[in-house]
Amino acid sequence: MVKRVLVTGVTGYVGSRLVPHLLKAGYKVRVFVRDRLRLQGRFWADQVEVAVGDVLNPETVHRAMKAVDAAFYLIHSMAESRDFHKRDCVAAHNFAEAARSAGVQRLIYLGGLGDPKANLSRHLQSRHETGHVLRRAGIPVTEFRAAIIVGSGSASFEIVRNLTERLPVMICPRWVYTRIQPIAIDDVIRYLISALEVPESAGQIIEIGGADVLTYAEMMLIYARVRGLRRMLIPVPLLSPQLSSYWVHWITPIPATIARPLIEGLRNEVIVRDDKARRLFPHIEPIGYEQAVRRALDELASNHVESSWGDALASSRGDMPPVVLKNEQGMIIERRSEIVAASPERLFEVFSRLGGERGWLYGDWAWRLRGALDRLVGGVGFRRGRRHPDQLRVGDVVDFWRVEDIVADRLLRLRAEMKLPGSAWLQWEAKPQSGGRTLLVQTAFFAPRGLFGLIYWYGLYPIHRVIFSNLIRAIARRAEANHDRSSGEMVKR
Repeated sequence: MVKRVLVTGVTGYVGSRLVPHLLKAGYKVRVFVRDRLRLQGRFWADQVEVAVGDVLNPETVHRAMKAVDAAFYLIHSMAESRDFHKRDCVAAHNFAEAARSAGVQRLIYLGGLGDPKANLSRHLQSRHETGHVLRRAGIPVTEFRAAIIVGSGSASFEIVRNLTERLPVMICPRWVYTRIQPIAIDDVIRYLISALEVPESAGQIIEIGGADVLTYAEMMLIYARVRGLRRMLIPVPLLSPQLSSYWVHWITPIPATIARPLIEGLRNEVIVRDDKARRLFPHIEPIGYEQAVRRALDELASNHVESSWGDALASSRGDMPPVVLKNEQGMIIERRSEIVAASPERLFEVFSRLGGERGWLYGDWAWRLRGALDRLVGGVGFRRGRRHPDQLRVGDVVDFWRVEDIVADRLLRLRAEMKLPGSAWLQWEAKPQSGGRTLLVQTAFFAPRGLFGLIYWYGLYPIHRVIFSNLIRAIARRAEANHDRSSGEMVKR
């Protein structure tokens, strides 16, 4: 009977969603990560055992496998590199051998759908070869093969979502008209967990897909219909995967290094060719693509910023990058961090008193100019100030922001209410560190709407960079000054 499971890839898309479902089903879960700090912010982090290591380091894999009944292998390379195939094979070999030595009963692997007799792309070939390597150790392997996974934040879905949202007229190369069988992330998770409960699935290669067989073009048009958008697709005979990946890179948050293997895989039809999944798991009825899209959009609309886009980059490490600018699930994130010689309480006092009559500590004229321009185009402007100079509560107005979340002495998140081609948040966190110091994390979130949203962000980023970098320094210096003043008063007493 399976009691303890090991899950790899828990900071990835599928793994991070699988863990809480395993916990809910009553399994003891051990996660295998390269850096424990990457688990910060996961609501389930304190409910799992953590094994730190790397699948390319056999010793760490052996330690992680002790007293494990079954293991999920959810690791694969996406970014282009010359040796990705070799690295995938070495990693799978290390994992399987460690599982065999530890007496693990089952391995469950999520691979890629595609007819092995066809001329598969390099990445689909590698996904199949990874399954072969895992089986060589002699442990029963359940290999699921899936095509595009539909869910908020999956790379494939983000390509569809961003292309459709941002381009009223799309030039579509040949790969857009290849037939595929997308599957909802919820159904993928159900299959993965059900494999633990269905012994007959051991030693099987199982193709899984949703209820619909579509082309990428049909997927975009269905998405447009759900969103109430009118879109035109213009087919063109030529546009190589490399050029297509650059196109996707500039229009969507997905970088070319990840887009290219996805696009190259679409030269092959990726559809389910047997009914093994239905025979082994008759209780699972995969939903259709349109329903999966609606679920994904509902999830995006209902999640808080930190649960949708949060990560664990902020830490107490000395080599922590002071500035991070990236795209994640369609959200542009600019994060800045500073170690401050003051308590979290002193920092919170400073950033929770921004705005209103006190102003913004740096570039107050620029904030007021932005408010005047907003007022000019019919927005709320800068005149609203704040309800109380020192106190805030959820729902309070701070100039052209509104308080969305506040945790005393720890966190403040403001949501922008000025007119924008998108949605924006500004957030500060005060995280206690050793030696009486505090990690101050300032994060600007921007979800662009359409192509103009991207132009707006990147066009103004040089100005934002100056303002945000000086603002966090001003907050830090003010907090340190207040801390020193408070300490001096205590000494005098």
